[in-house]
Amino acid sequence: MAKKATGSVKLQIAADKATPAPPVGPALGQAQVNIMEFCKQFNARTSQKELEGLTVPVVITVYSDRTFTFITKTPPASILLKRAAGIAKGSGAPNKDKVGKVTLKQVEEIAKQKMPDLNAASVDAAIKSVRGRRGRWGLKWWDKIVDIGFCHKHHGLSE
Repeated sequence: MAKKATGSVKLQIAADKATPAPPVGPALGQAQVNIMEFCKQFNARTSQKELEGLTVPVVITVYSDRTFTFITKTPPASILLKRAAGIAKGSGAPNKDKVGKVTLKQVEEIAKQKMPDLNAASVDAAIKSVRGRRGRWGLKWWDKIVDIGFCHKHHGLSE
């Protein structure tokens, strides 16, 4: 007999850094999930070198017998753009102050990485999706370089 799903929990956790501390503990405690078991499984799944230092979105499905399954998604595009630009945080004034640059090749690599989580039919559509966020982040596009100045205050990024 199939298990009955009783709910789901969506979190964003640093790769290989899940602990019972907030936000993981309280969210999974309310769902009556074995917190330590989730942390072990999540940390094992996200311990790859290429995910080091990135935030990984996760969707946890909770079943009536208190078991769970989860899927990990690709890191947010803003985090990937910050990493590509080599910056620690976004600009406080994205339309005035630019804090980093990325090439269109880097944007293409980010789009390819994000393809599984985007509603894009092709890589070109994924690139347009990533590029289409430039107004929110204060991105200015030139021939080969993208100037980054996205605002950390408006996009939930830490200072």
